[in-house]
Amino acid sequence: MKNIEVAELLSEIADYLEFANEPFKVRAYRKAALVIEGLSESIEQVWKDNKLEELPGVGEGIAKKIDEFLRTGKLKHLEDLKKKTPVDMEGLGKIEGIGPKTILKLYTELKVKNVADLEKAAKQGKIQKIKGLGPTVEQNILKSIEFARKTSERVPLGFALSSAEEVVRILKTLKEVTRVSIAGSTRRMKETIGDIDILATSKNPEKVTDFFTKMPNVADVLAKGHTKSSVRLKENIQVDLRVLDDNLFGAALLYFTGNKEHNILLRRIAIEKWLKLSEYGLFNNKTNKLVAGRTEEEVYRKLGLDYIEPEMREDEGEIELAQHHMLPKLIGYNDIKGDLQMHTKWSDGSNTTEEMALAAKKLGHEYICITDHVGRLAIANALDEKRLLDQKKEIDEVNKKLSGIRILQGVEVNITDNGSLDMPDKVLKELDIVVASIHSGFKNPKEKITKRMLKAMENENVDIIAHPTGRLITKRESYEIDLDAIFDAAKKTNTIMEINSYPERMDLRDTHVRAAVKAGVKLVISTDAHNADQLYFIRLGIGTARRGWAKKSDIINTRNLKDMLKCLKK
Repeated sequence: MKNIEVAELLSEIADYLEFANEPFKVRAYRKAALVIEGLSESIEQVWKDNKLEELPGVGEGIAKKIDEFLRTGKLKHLEDLKKKTPVDMEGLGKIEGIGPKTILKLYTELKVKNVADLEKAAKQGKIQKIKGLGPTVEQNILKSIEFARKTSERVPLGFALSSAEEVVRILKTLKEVTRVSIAGSTRRMKETIGDIDILATSKNPEKVTDFFTKMPNVADVLAKGHTKSSVRLKENIQVDLRVLDDNLFGAALLYFTGNKEHNILLRRIAIEKWLKLSEYGLFNNKTNKLVAGRTEEEVYRKLGLDYIEPEMREDEGEIELAQHHMLPKLIGYNDIKGDLQMHTKWSDGSNTTEEMALAAKKLGHEYICITDHVGRLAIANALDEKRLLDQKKEIDEVNKKLSGIRILQGVEVNITDNGSLDMPDKVLKELDIVVASIHSGFKNPKEKITKRMLKAMENENVDIIAHPTGRLITKRESYEIDLDAIFDAAKKTNTIMEINSYPERMDLRDTHVRAAVKAGVKLVISTDAHNADQLYFIRLGIGTARRGWAKKSDIINTRNLKDMLKCLKK
């Protein structure tokens, strides 16, 4: 998390400098931010080893600022920039499409200082009169403000889950803790969470809550009681801990995992069976004797239900299926055999082909596909035909060198404005896998975006459509697209739809996965990793697949290499 913290800090400085019109400094800070975000080792370890200035783009000045932040948790330079800047950069920056240059233009022309000023100006039709903006931008700003309001209190699962697991790891070091588990929407692998729920069992709850509130990653103690405490972590995420008796752990875990509607239905079933269900256990309604509570499995069993996986507990028909022993066997977290989308130093990644392969092998993968950007996507350092050939030579060499893992050569090719691909077919046909995706024109009408993707899917070389709805969680809404038409075409053209595991994407989302499975569409779970550490994101995609009721057979990269390749067009 420190790598992300430091990278965000440098990016924030760059935003303020861009508002102040200092382009050379802006480039320096943005480059340093990208380098640190993509580091495969901890920035804290680099700092402790006194090697900050050995990082590309990190000179003496930036190194001193990183040092100050890691030592003190604050940075005077950033605070000074905030004081000098007359606008709320942080608030305005959360509105999609509003970057530092636009913020400066809005301030200069309309004296917009915050989101309230921005909304007022847009509703009064003033923004469309500014040169270079116009009525479409104005309407998009109003939509983005509403989207930002809806998502402002939510944290992407990918960031929350690592924080939750760190808390669990720390609590497990305390000998007084018997059992501990993540609960709530984090355990259900929901794409965003409000706060983190943790349950623990102990015979000495006060010792546990005292230890919890004094963890090194705690920024503030919000509440402290005998069995329940709340803290705010340094990552600005709230964590609630409940400590209880071990014989009640299952019932409490079931209750605090949720969701609310799922729990209500379980309580109704209990009442029908002359039982009473709460977070304290399952009881006989007449004698008040405890019937079950130690494990979730025994509670479900006493209610006449098969065990329901946490990711399915959303009151979407799962209880009826459990009553009739018809629950699908969901894909498991250890079922993935390969990762079919990742980027290396050849385009906009941070690691070499060999480094990505070794990291994937460590995760237990049998194969990977390198899918660096190709064509005219300049921002991603896209490869041309010559560099693709050079990359192939490198992949062949690494394949000869390594055992136990196979590296495939693929690409991520851009779907252009008219639906054609940003690389000739004669080049694409020579590759192992072709991943196609939309990177521009997000505001196109629904019909146009749908036609663009449909045309790309008709290309015999396109195997996979990546991040099919283009969303960025808490940052950008999905573009408008007819997924029913897309799924129908995917089935007909044998095009695989991706579940992108990157924390800010999770695209396809859970409801779309379920629709794709129902339509008989094959899926792939990929990480879109831009450094070796991000290969661990695969579990987020698996969690999304499980929330979409996907089975192992629905996901092509649960197969061995030979059988996976048979699922592709070529």
